[in-house]
Amino acid sequence: MHKLSIKNTVESLLELQADGKSATLLGIGPMSRNCVQATLELSNEDNYPVMFIASRNQVDADELGGGYVNGWNQFSFAKAVEEVAKAINYDNMYYLCRDHGGPWQRDKERNDHLPVEEAMELGKKSYVADIEAGFDLLMIDPTKDPFEVGKVVPLNTVIDRTVELIEFCEKERLSRNLPEIGYEVGTEETNGGLTSTETYETFILKLSEELKKRDLPMPTFIVGQTGTLTRKTEQVGKFNFNNALELAQMAKRYGVGLKEHNGDYLDDVSLLEHIPSQITATNVAPQYGTEETRAYLKLATVEERLETYGLIKKSSKVRETLLIKAIESERWRKWMMDGQKDLTVEQILKSNDDALRREILDIAGHYTFNNDEVKAEIEKMYQNLKENNIDGQRFVIDHIKRPIRDYAEAYNLKNVTSRILKTNQ
Repeated sequence: MHKLSIKNTVESLLELQADGKSATLLGIGPMSRNCVQATLELSNEDNYPVMFIASRNQVDADELGGGYVNGWNQFSFAKAVEEVAKAINYDNMYYLCRDHGGPWQRDKERNDHLPVEEAMELGKKSYVADIEAGFDLLMIDPTKDPFEVGKVVPLNTVIDRTVELIEFCEKERLSRNLPEIGYEVGTEETNGGLTSTETYETFILKLSEELKKRDLPMPTFIVGQTGTLTRKTEQVGKFNFNNALELAQMAKRYGVGLKEHNGDYLDDVSLLEHIPSQITATNVAPQYGTEETRAYLKLATVEERLETYGLIKKSSKVRETLLIKAIESERWRKWMMDGQKDLTVEQILKSNDDALRREILDIAGHYTFNNDEVKAEIEKMYQNLKENNIDGQRFVIDHIKRPIRDYAEAYNLKNVTSRILKTNQ
């Protein structure tokens, strides 16, 4: 299938909104190879394009620390997606996207309080690898600044850094004679609040003015806060339909799409409101990692029962290995609330609070999938199950597909590729 640029795809969706035939695209965090396969299978089965949105912590250049997902850098990530696509005879459109690229977007860079010049330089090195690896969309996000703790980075600073980074990326792309790529920008980090239409329009106008001066392209997406917020393994925000509709209409006036972040764990009613609110795309990531963890734990329960039935000799240690490695990863801190994020690893490991331990496993299990001990125990479990005619990996992939399918159905994605291609004939 001929793949349209991400910009063309979004322009087509904006055009289709007038006829009520549009859809809300899904940006999916590539939490594992299983997640990639689940995503591509559904895209193929139901005929819609997908975006893989990789943060710098998940996928990045080796010299910058690599990524926690499979140890992928940009090139091995692109290759892995291509391999999965080939293995399942994929015939649709997928887009490789940089989520939250830019300065201080790796946890270590922010925690080390790197100076502005150094942080910008590292962000640029990461973008060069994105461009060379064939990424289709780059999120330009200079809104995480360790020197502005508790404050919103001033709008003019965000615009200045955004323009500098887009100009840099375009220069690097053109020097390599590579095809057009899309850009995603935003006014501030999503925190569960709402972006006012005034702030949103001011940002678009000022950014547009600066980009035109330098003959640079307008972004494909502008992120706006619609009230969504993910904490732990829940949607703790509240989707605001009226705000989303206003932001979407404003973005459309400038020929760009509204992108929503923190779309995990939304209820069916909120999901169904996305089409009439004209949101062009939503990002969902941690939810799919949690679903994969839950799938492993269900299989571990089956395995344990098979052992009591005398059908296998010895169960794997998937459950306890995932738990210990999840606690030791400390990545759960980002998602916890109140004083829980300040607990030490030792306190949790020695704790008798089983509810807290289960919660941490649910939140942070997916950060450990690339750990050698975890991988070894999963393989043992798969083998035990296989001896009893259970395809463990197939179950895991299908388990991840369930929430993706829920979103795709509510977002009117079925057969949207055909509708998009028709508008481009």
